[in-house]
Amino acid sequence: MKTDEIREMTIDQLHARLEELRVDLFNLRFQKSKNLLDRVDRLREARREIARINTIIKEKEQKAVR
Repeated sequence: MKTDEIREMTIDQLHARLEELRVDLFNLRFQKSKNLLDRVDRLREARREIARINTIIKEKEQKAVR
């Protein structure tokens, strides 16, 4: 998901997407430990998207405070 698409989402939608990604990351780690993961780069993509969403949530919260 691109950063522009993430910025258009509401905070509630961002939190829901964040939970989905955390579950996906857990499942990917589990698959990796069992050597069932076909694309190892999906782990990195999931971690980076989680970081992106966390950053944008913090930005939106700071804007709301101001």
